[in-house]
Amino acid sequence: MPVLEIQNLHVAYSSREGTELQALAGAGFALQQGEILGVLGESGSGKSTLAAALVKLLPPSGRITKGAVLFEGQDLLQANSEELRRVRGARIATIFQEPSLALHPTMRVGKQVHQVLAAHSAAGNGALRELTQETFSMLFSGDADRVAKSYPHQLSGGQRQRVLIAQAIVCHPSVIIADEPTASLDPTTQMEILGVFRTLQRKLALAMIFITHNPALLAGFADRVLVLYGGRVVECGPAEAVLASPQHPYTRALFKSIPANLEQGTNARKMKLPAIPGDASSLPQEGCSFEPRCTERMDTCRERRPALVNFAAAHTVSCFRCEK
Repeated sequence: MPVLEIQNLHVAYSSREGTELQALAGAGFALQQGEILGVLGESGSGKSTLAAALVKLLPPSGRITKGAVLFEGQDLLQANSEELRRVRGARIATIFQEPSLALHPTMRVGKQVHQVLAAHSAAGNGALRELTQETFSMLFSGDADRVAKSYPHQLSGGQRQRVLIAQAIVCHPSVIIADEPTASLDPTTQMEILGVFRTLQRKLALAMIFITHNPALLAGFADRVLVLYGGRVVECGPAEAVLASPQHPYTRALFKSIPANLEQGTNARKMKLPAIPGDASSLPQEGCSFEPRCTERMDTCRERRPALVNFAAAHTVSCFRCEK
């Protein structure tokens, strides 16, 4: 049984004018224990909405209109506030992309991690301090005591991100949702944080949903890749297969937009990057949601919406060109 299973999830946002925007339209997938699932897509594809909807933390303008989120067999969308409180942070932990906003500026970071543990544990204060210290030692090695006594502004961006990771793992959750956790970090620190995630995932047998707009971060890190566009899953499969041979036109277009590595020299860095024409803000009511921006579109793409089809073993694609 998957540790987390999302079924036909629909989320809509209401504007001040009363119009409704569909942010997720039938998204679904299963997360296995110990698996890292990379969720890929540009801004507006529904990635952050997905992260918030899984633990019912949508803003007031958002609402879940249909679907199920099964965690260890329980539908979280049907859970009451007390049941959700026991799950959030303790069983499913979320890591946000900007640690400067997620951490309290006038509280030592050790106390902030301690508070997360205290909110979900009935252990005595001594035991809580010991568990907090063990978590900092896991993430900061010989520098654990200094970091725990520091305020957020006294730490580097990478260290602040590790503190958020400490808050996420201190209760030993089953699932971690990481919503673009490296977006504010430089490339070297990004790779360092990915190494931390991979080490913790193996050591603690965590299942992880890693959300990003950068396909390069998923290579050698994610086990599977799920691509979102317009709130729909357009491709999903083993990371090696999707990253090496993407089948959906949107996935291929994303990969072509990756900037050249610095190691490729000055000429490569001066090359103009291909861009996906148009934007994702206006989606057609009928047909394929990517059709207006697709360079490979056919007449049938305007007429009906493609279903997810099996392109290969465990590799599904929502595109008419992949239908056999």
